[in-house]
Amino acid sequence: METPIGPLLLAATREGLVRVVFHADGRTARRELTRLEQFFGGPPTAAVPHLATATAELTAYFAGELRSFTVPLDWSQSAGFTARVLRALASGVPYGDVVGYQDLADRVGEPGAARAVGAAMGANPLPVVVPCHRVVASDGGIGGFGGGLETKRLLLALEGVLPAPLF
Repeated sequence: METPIGPLLLAATREGLVRVVFHADGRTARRELTRLEQFFGGPPTAAVPHLATATAELTAYFAGELRSFTVPLDWSQSAGFTARVLRALASGVPYGDVVGYQDLADRVGEPGAARAVGAAMGANPLPVVVPCHRVVASDGGIGGFGGGLETKRLLLALEGVLPAPLF
């Protein structure tokens, strides 16, 4: 899927959207599809209804017309602490808001786990839809981001958290 932040690869199961991959040029897409095929034990199919929903919702999001995703999510790519943090993020940090790593650790009952929250963000299989771009550093910086800091800035600008880039 072509987007203002570059090509995204979307993968879904019968349960829901399972993977969003940044910078999905040919090589990255092939590598991720091979990984998913190994994880799920078979080749991908295009006839999964959640793909159409995810594509439509992401298109509306990037057009500034969608603030909350409704596509069902398949959480099979996350477990344990990471899954708890990602679910708290998805349900508790709405469009246009941000949360600190420490605050998110506190929300899941792990007050000493700010760094672990950062690792959980890096392991997010559903970026944009599960909005790890909304997690920022407590010192006022934007923190890290698996899709690259420029991508994070663009997503935060889209949501009105940061000013839009001049060019």
